[in-house]
Formats: sequence, C-alpha cells, structure tokens
Amino acid sequence: MSAALLEGKTIAAKIKEDLAKEVGRFKSKYNAVPTLANIQVGENSASAVYLKSQMRVAEKLGIEFQLHNLKEDSTQEDLIKYIDKLNDDQKVNGILVQMPLPKQMNPKDIPRHISPLKDVEGMHPENLGEVLSGKARIAPCTAMAAFELIRSTNIDLRGKEAVVVGHSEIVGKPVSLLLLDKFATVTTCHIGTGERGLLSDHVKRAEILVVAVGKAGLIKGEWIKKGAVVVDVGINRVGDKLVGDVEFDEASKRAAYITPVPGGVGPLTVTMLMRNVVEAFKAQKGA
Repeated sequence: MSAALLEGKTIAAKIKEDLAKEVGRFKSKYNAVPTLANIQVGENSASAVYLKSQMRVAEKLGIEFQLHNLKEDSTQEDLIKYIDKLNDDQKVNGILVQMPLPKQMNPKDIPRHISPLKDVEGMHPENLGEVLSGKARIAPCTAMAAFELIRSTNIDLRGKEAVVVGHSEIVGKPVSLLLLDKFATVTTCHIGTGERGLLSDHVKRAEILVVAVGKAGLIKGEWIKKGAVVVDVGINRVGDKLVGDVEFDEASKRAAYITPVPGGVGPLTVTMLMRNVVEAFKAQKGA
C-alpha cells in the first residue's frame, strides 16, 4: 500500500474561504475587521518565513496585521509593558509574541501576561485550561493544525489507539487533550519513554500517531502500524533537505495517511492562527 498524503494546503484553503466570508460580515456589521498585533524582539532569520506567511494570509483574509518591533537588548519588563499597552488597545483583537526571544527573556513566562481574550496562540493558562475542559474556543495553533489533519480523514476516533510523541505545551500536551476529548485512547511519549527503551513498543500499536520532537528520523518507518494515520509535526534540516521526525519513505508503505514534510502541518498552522484571531474578535464583540 501507499499512504495518502495529508496536505495542509488543501485543508487550509477551505478554512480560509470560510474565514474570509466571516471577516466580510464583520466589516458590514461592526464596520471593523479583526486586528492581529505581532511583537518581534530583535531580528531572527528563523522566524522570518513564518512572519511573512502571517502577513500574506492576513492580507488575503482581510485581517489587519500590525508588526511591532522591539530592540534586541530589550528587557523582559520592556516586553511585558508593551504587551500591557496592546492589552489596553481596543483596536487590537489578537496579540502574538514572535519566537524565539532573546536569551535574556523567559519565553514560558510571557503568555500569561497576554489577555486570555487576545491570546491567539492559545498559550495563556486560562486558554489551556479550556482545552482541558473540552470547551476551547482558542487552542494552540500547531496542535489544532495536527488535529484538523487527523479530522480530515473522517476516521472515527472513538476508542482508537492514539500515540503522541513529544509533550510540549505547544503541540504534545494540547493535541493529546484534543484527542482525549474525542474518546481516543491516548498515550503520550517523551524523553523518559525513550530512556526506558519503550518508544518503539508504543509507536507500533498506534492507529493515530502524532510526532512533534524535532529529531530527524526518530520514528523508524518499520515501527508504523499498517493502516495508521501519521501526522509528523517535526521539521529538520538534513543537508539541503527538510525532513520530519518520521522516516517518510518507509512509513508511507505502511500508513494509510501521512503528512509530507514540508507541506503537511506547516501550511495549516498559520490558518489556525488566523482562525484564532477571528474567534478572539467574536469573543470581544460578544458574538
């Protein structure tokens, strides 16, 4: 068998079409459109592609995009004060702090300073709590992108063996919760699993596999269960190529569905961000 490709661009196109219509309705009803404010501290080439993608998609959807630049030597207090200013700005509906941040800042401390109503990355403790309760209006973008790709297969998740490799706050933990909410049987693997030599055992029984570690070829193709859905969030540069965390060629022979890298989760992540901006706008308008 040869796996069907789960391409983010295809799913993103439909979601963007719906979002553009919503933004058009907002303009008619409120004489306003959602506004996203992105704060970038210093310059980082690694974030440049993501930033340009945000600008491009926002423009296409009719969402206003603001870029706020702070100096590289800004302190964490400077950043928090700037966030406070945007929290108080009634014209700003969504706030995003561009990662990575300079070494003098603690990125894990930043999300809690953004108003939960304007936290479009879904990383404020209150929004993460809503994911836990199964009532999330705004959830972490990459986790939602991975979940949308799984949903696009139309596979009934109830009782399915789902394995998530990686337990970050951005992907692993929230995607595990999103799968649990659909009554999948979820196992979350992490560095401790690997240290005990049990990673392959868990992966081999996965009917739904999500991998988000950032280590090329971590998941061997021969481990993939026949007919599995494989969502590879990892993106790694090996020579002049970008590859995922899963050995793609061999995994494709066994899986029913698999995401390409690049082209899988990435194109959908920015769309999920824009959906969060729209949801934030609606929440602030009481819609």
